[in-house]
Amino acid sequence: MPFSRREELDERYYQTLVQMMQSQAYRELAAAQMFGFGLQFVPELRWLKFMTWHIREEMEHYEDVVKMYQEVTGESVEPEVRARLGKRPIEFAESWYELAMAQFLYDRGGFWQLKEYEGCSFLPYRKTIEKIIKEEKGHQALGERIVVELTATGAFDAIKQPIFEKWLRQGLLSFGRPDTDGARYAISVGLRKRDPGPVMQDFLDDIKPAVVACGLELPPLDQIGIVAPAGLSLSLDNVDVTRAEGYVAR
Repeated sequence: MPFSRREELDERYYQTLVQMMQSQAYRELAAAQMFGFGLQFVPELRWLKFMTWHIREEMEHYEDVVKMYQEVTGESVEPEVRARLGKRPIEFAESWYELAMAQFLYDRGGFWQLKEYEGCSFLPYRKTIEKIIKEEKGHQALGERIVVELTATGAFDAIKQPIFEKWLRQGLLSFGRPDTDGARYAISVGLRKRDPGPVMQDFLDDIKPAVVACGLELPPLDQIGIVAPAGLSLSLDNVDVTRAEGYVAR
């Protein structure tokens, strides 16, 4: 059953929704800060235009969540976001190659996470998320393309795997821990569609063509601090490398 107003919600539903909105606001502002810091590494005007547009979009999404939170709770989410960023500041990229990797994996993780809320039973949240997803689709492939093209030069062979693992971890953190009571509750009341485990698998399957194209490896997830669900497949067998953005057969 869909809901539209705070008065319709029981306490557990409301507190779960508040946590979701706080987490979303944190991710949007963290992304804007990360990409803003990375502007110093962008080498060309065409990519500067893209990155500044991307930062502006992340800030607009942050504003959307701030407004929604105020309307639902009567309070500002900004103190909570500042506190979270103080405790868990977002990692920053330290080169153009790393910024492209971050745009590819952190952004892609956020996109898959958001898709779990497309049919959210709280209608104002559903409306906000559907708007963000629509706008995010405009740059889903570009980070992947830049990474694949830069890696193909061979100039980053010595550093590509650790940089990949750093941002793979950040992408996977978007989904939360699999098989928790909180996730089961959110699914049962229609706040989200699936457990984080299957979403992780979809995300990994989505990036596998680029992983193969770049000559990278998917590490055991516990080695990068991620709790993985049982049966998660990291196999790169039979992956269609031609699906990777920017891939050119050599």
